Amino acid sequence: MRLTPGASADRIEGWDADAEGCPVLKVRVRARPIEGEANAALLKLLARALGVPKSAVCLERGGQSRTKTISVAGLTIDDIRSRLTDL
Repeated sequence: MRLTPGASADRIEGWDADAEGCPVLKVRVRARPIEGEANAALLKLLARALGVPKSAVCLERGGQSRTKTISVAGLTIDDIRSRLTDL
């Protein structure tokens, strides 16, 4: 996942590929990267978009980086892709 903080609106831009060709979800949030605000906004946005409780979405890696690894309890990667592709 590639997070861009300080955007004009919270939005999920869709899937792209990184330099190695791995799929990456591009997300923008209005929150600034100060004291975890952008990470919290990311988790809230993903929970809402996926239709799961906020507690089901967890930041696994990348707390200080734009590139993040997220896990969602109860959903496979295929479930996540299908739910986010419809946006």
